[in-house]
This record gives sequence, structure tokens and C-alpha cells, in this order.
Amino acid sequence: MTILTGATRPLPDRRAHEVFERRVRAHPDAVAAVHGDRQLTYRQLNTRANRVARMLFDRGLTREGVVGVMTERNLDWLVAVLAVFKAGGTYLPIEPHFPAERIARMRSRADCRIVLTEQEIAAAYREDAPGGDLGVDVRPDQLAYIYFTSGSTGEPKGAMCEHQGLLNHLFAKIDDLNIGAGTIVAQTAPQCFDISLWQLMAPLLAGGRTLIIEQATILDAKRFIDKIALARVNVVQVVPSYLEVLVSYLAQHPRELRDLEYVVATGEALKKELVERWFRVQPAIKLVNAYGLTETSDDTNHEVMDRVPTEERVPLGRPINNVRIYVMDEHLRPVPFGDSGEIVFAGICVGRGYINDPERTRAAFGPDPLKAGERIYRSGDYGRAIAGGRLEFLGRRDSQVKISGFRIEIGEVENRLLQLPGVRDGAVVVNKHLVAFYSGEQLDPAAMRDQLGAWLPAYMVPGTIHWRQALPLTENGKVDRTALTALAGQLDGAERHHEPASTPTEQWLAAAWADVLGISRAQISRRDTFFELGGTSLTALKLLIALERALSLKDLTAHPTLADQAAVIDQRGLQPRVSVPSGSCST
Repeated sequence: MTILTGATRPLPDRRAHEVFERRVRAHPDAVAAVHGDRQLTYRQLNTRANRVARMLFDRGLTREGVVGVMTERNLDWLVAVLAVFKAGGTYLPIEPHFPAERIARMRSRADCRIVLTEQEIAAAYREDAPGGDLGVDVRPDQLAYIYFTSGSTGEPKGAMCEHQGLLNHLFAKIDDLNIGAGTIVAQTAPQCFDISLWQLMAPLLAGGRTLIIEQATILDAKRFIDKIALARVNVVQVVPSYLEVLVSYLAQHPRELRDLEYVVATGEALKKELVERWFRVQPAIKLVNAYGLTETSDDTNHEVMDRVPTEERVPLGRPINNVRIYVMDEHLRPVPFGDSGEIVFAGICVGRGYINDPERTRAAFGPDPLKAGERIYRSGDYGRAIAGGRLEFLGRRDSQVKISGFRIEIGEVENRLLQLPGVRDGAVVVNKHLVAFYSGEQLDPAAMRDQLGAWLPAYMVPGTIHWRQALPLTENGKVDRTALTALAGQLDGAERHHEPASTPTEQWLAAAWADVLGISRAQISRRDTFFELGGTSLTALKLLIALERALSLKDLTAHPTLADQAAVIDQRGLQPRVSVPSGSCST
């Protein structure tokens, strides 16, 4: 039977914030966290978190009460997270830039009555409140946090995880990434992305340092690499699509990163070709393929690599400590070793379910058929066991996808698309980015995207929207998604008035656009805009690297069309390369 088991690791009889408090007592004046030109020692961080925790009590927080933390990624965010845990509350991340309607739905679903903003956090610092530890009794099975993920019904799902799962995952990162006293871990992920939590907290449990890297730095590959090198970062985690950007930059601008020991890739399938490219540019730095789900307290598998794996696919690795993984058939029976089946999680990692959502909780969570008294989580992912007690990912069973590390239920996007006035039928497919098709009244795509953006986070808004007289159907009358996916790569060029690139600079730019967007140069008009063709912040970074920084990210947004960008380059007197970027589509 396929039952994969992580090593047994005893955990301290403390919660994560209590392990941090012990570190405060051990080295109070060591630097705990840095953001920009600000830093906090362990003592300062702890004192501020204690004061905010007391403010939460004053506002009526009770055990497991949900506290929304609505801040930018900065030191106040870190203070607030620790404060919520210290006060026995439940952390709910809320990004300030999310649509107001989505924030309201999250708060309502989670019964979130307290929200911490940066102004309120700063006010707590100024109050003459005691700064000592509170000593609140927080149980291992007490709720620690809620992360909302995309839901197929149109309503986001709030995944609940407990303190024991959080602590187990933090120590798995500490153990497998060799995080100890003085280790510097880069914090790069957005607050709504569950990996942000371990990046924020794991170093603080081991005497290390958290470096919160500004988004503007992350969006510039050169600045990001410079930051990693100059700050002497030891551990960094990125999604594979961004890792590809970094690999492309390092291939063009070789650089020794002496202090960097581990690069962790997660959130998307890690392709073997990218692993090969990584070890060509940085053979001495280990690459870790991390796999897990929000419902299972984040990562459950680590494949630590110091060379390219021999397997055809990059393995997901062994289960982390104290985690069990079953590969099961549709009747929840373990399949023979090596056979494919659904990946099912068991043990300390399994969360409590979806907040105030019993129907969807019952569909995904249930009693462990192999161990009485414990829970399992059915992931919807399919995989198989391979040599060494490791797991291999084979795909998903439903319409859930991951783009740039964000988990997206296609059904949630389609649900919102169908709510637009004038839309009769609609479907969303993936062609490197989200592409929407609809029938009904012909509407302005830009206005539709604006309306969707009022309901959905930016990463869930389709990059392109196409009107059709009717959507193609299969023989059984369902929308033919295979046909729509095939159409998605062709219609952008077919449905626009086409002005081909004319000048040498425009032709050079068109070739670079085609290369990073994965489309034909023939589809690109000189009046097209990069982002309307499906460009994202990550593909924009790839473009800037391909153009050898002839343009900046600010140029791409200020001068969106291909013709305008070419004019900027010509005005600066820069000479375009004669050669076309390798791999570009030329037909």
C-alpha cells in the first residue's frame, strides 16, 4: 500500500510565539527583523507585540477570536502577527489592495470583528502599556490562522489551521533548510499567500533574522539579486515562474552568491528543464522543490536537490516530519506502491476545515480510515509514490490551477464573469494566463476587466476577454474547453486591426514580446499593449532582461504600446540588437 510517512520529530510543548519568547530571553539585543532602513531587535519586536496583544484584549478579543491584519508587508505586519498569537486569537491576513467587496466577504465569512491597521498598531506602540510577555494559555489544537483561497462556487474558502500544524511546519523548515542562529531568511511572498507566514516566523524560532524585501525590489531582477547578495541572505523562496526570471538574469549576468545556501521553489510545478538551468548558473546552491496546500499547514514535502534529479519529473520529495501521505483510490483505499491515485494527507498537518462552511469542509475533510481519531484532507491532486518514499505529482482532478503561485478556482472567476450585465454564457481557460470567453451582448473588454477587478484580486482577473456569438459545445452539450483553449492562443491577433511592426526597433521589440509571451510575432501589432496580450509582472521582468534594460518597468507602464516603447528607445539613441531572442516564435 502507498503510505508515505515522515520521520518522527518531537516538538517542544510550546506554541510558535512561546519558542520565539525563549529566543528573546537568550539574545534580546540580536537583530530579529529588517525592512528597508528599519530594524528591530528581538527585545524590541517582543515588547511591541506584547503591547499590541494587550490592546487586542482591550478591544474584547476572546480565545480563537479572528483578527484581520490589514497592513503592507513591513515590520508592523510582523508585530501584529505575533501579537495575535500571543493574545490567543486567530490571524486573518487581509491585503489592503484587495477589492472592498472581497474584504467584506472574507470578514463576514470568518466572523472577523477586529481589524488591525498600521495606524492602530502604531498607536499601541505609543501607549504606556506593559511590555512583558502575557502568558496566555494557547493549546496545541487551538486555531492559529485562516487563509482564504479561491472557491469554485464563487465564494472564497477560509482554510483553518491549528497551532500544532503551524509549529510542525516551522520546525520542518528549520530542520531541512538548516536555519539557525544568524541565518537570514528573505520574506518575499504576499500576505495572502500562506508561505508568507513561515518566511516571516521560522528564523525567529531559531535565532535567525527575517529580511522583508520590498515589492519594488522583487519586481526588478537586478535589484533583487543585489539585495540577496548585499544582505547576505541564506534562504529564499520563490515561485518557479520567478525563478525562471532569476535564472535568465544570472545566465546573462553571472554572479557568485556566496551566502545563499537554499532556494526553495513552490506554488507551481517545477520543471526539470528549469532545474537544469539553475544548476548551470548556480551549481553550489541547493534547490528545494516544496509541495503542500493551505489546508495542510503549508508545505508537506521537501525535495532537497544538490544536482539535477534522474527522474523524468522533479519529485515532490519525502513527507516532512510527523506527516503521513496516502495515495488512494476513489473509495479511500490505498493503491499499490507506484500506482497513481489521489494524494490524501493525514497527521498533525491537517487543518480544521473551512470556516463557517460545513458543506465544503465535508467534501474535503473527513475521518482517517487508517487511524482512528484523526483527520484526513483530500487534496484533489493526483500522484504516485516513487523510490525513496518520495511523492511524484501527476496533475489535478478539477478546474483548480496555479498561476504565479496563486491558487485559482476557475469556477470562481467564471461565476463572477456570469454576473456581469449582458453576459449570457461564459468560460475561462488558461493559456499561460487566464483567458475569458463569453456570449451575449458585445461589451467593452476593458470595462469588463474593471468590473471583475472590483470583485476579484488582480491575479484572478482574466488578461484577455473574447466575445463569441456562441461558445463551442461538446457532444453532450457542455462547454468545449479544449476548443476554447486552442482558440485562446489565436484570437488576440485575429480580432484586432493589425499594424505590423515596421521600424527595426519595433521589429526587435516584437520579437522580444513574442519570446516572453510565448506567442507568434505575427500576432503582435505596433498598437498592442504588452499587458493586454497577457503580460504579467513576471513576464515584464523577463522582457526587461531580454531587452538588456533598454526599458524600465516604469517605461512599460508609462508607454504601454509597442510603438511607444520603440519611440522611447529610439529617443535615447539606443541601438537594437540584430538577433532575435532565442526561442521566440517567428511565424
